[in-house]
This record gives sequence, structure tokens and C-alpha cells, in this order.
Amino acid sequence: MFLVFEKLAEQSLKMLGWEIDNHWPLDLEQCVMIAAPHTSNWDALYARLALKALGVNVRLTIKDSYMKLPFGPFVRAMGGIGINRAPKKPGEPYLSMVQVMTDLFKTHPKLVMIVTPEATRAKQEQWKTGFYHVALAAGVPIALAYMDYVQKKTGVGKIIYPTGNYEQDMAEIMGFYAKINAKFPEKFSIDTRYPPQD
Repeated sequence: MFLVFEKLAEQSLKMLGWEIDNHWPLDLEQCVMIAAPHTSNWDALYARLALKALGVNVRLTIKDSYMKLPFGPFVRAMGGIGINRAPKKPGEPYLSMVQVMTDLFKTHPKLVMIVTPEATRAKQEQWKTGFYHVALAAGVPIALAYMDYVQKKTGVGKIIYPTGNYEQDMAEIMGFYAKINAKFPEKFSIDTRYPPQD
């Protein structure tokens, strides 16, 4: 059944004139996945179709209150994982988002956590970089998913294994996305704090 959906997704992209970029290792079971650029609602469609065609089951984090009725079944079907940052004991501080997301990799042996570090469709010259700290702490790679509207190509273009050298790794990530053509280029920027290295 899953293969049928994968073929349908692949054929749908081809009918729309898009090519799938497949740099997805078949044995990769855990990673943080970046999805960028994010300048249009169409981005989600092309990314979802490409990832379905590649057989990648992505998950996303959401406040656990949305996991209850009436939204719960729909959110779970879309890959949602409920999170709660509240302290376990009174007086303890709230858990950081990085800690909560890192802990998910301990309880989910197969987890591809998708994030949109731009956080909005408006132009952002500083990305939310928690994804890097989650990947480093969890000991998992970072998959670079993208949608290029000039080449009409989408999928997973590269896998980055965090080294702990934050500046260098972020520059490598920005170097990848600097070459990607967003649907609305005027709304897209890489994180200018980490210019690509020549």
C-alpha cells in the first residue's frame, strides 16, 4: 500500500514538471530535516510529494494540547508529535525546546523531524538555529530538503553530520541553500550571520 502512495506522489510531481532529488540514504532512520525556502504555501505541497515519493515519513512537533479532540486525529495523521515543556515537578524550570526535541530521539527509534527554520514566509535574515543544537545533542544528521522553482527540482539534496564546529557547519548549510531558487526570491534569505565559505 505504501509503495502505491510513493508511486502516486512520484507520478504527480512528474506530471507537474518537477524532478525529484534523491540524496536520501536508505539506512537513515533518524535525522533533523530542514525544509527551505519557505516563501509560498506551494512549498509544502512539493516537499510533501517529494518526501512521500522517497518513502520518508516526516514528523513535526506541536503543542500536546492540539493532540486532543477534535484536532488530534488530523494532527497525528499529518505526522504531529505532541510536546509538553512544563516541568515535571513544581518549582522546576520549563524545559527548553531543544531539550524536549532532543529527548524525542530517545523514545522514537525511527524519527525524521522536519523543521522550517525561517519560521515564516516573510524574509528572514536570521534563521532559528535550534535544529542544529538538537541534531548535535541527539547525535543525528541534518537532512537538507528544498524546493527549487527555477530548476523545478525538489527533494533531499544533502546530508550534513554536525561536527560541533557550529560556525563551519552553519556556513556549509547556508552554502547549500544560497544556490536554491525560491518561488518568491525577494522573500528568501539565508542566515546572513553564517556566509558560505569559498
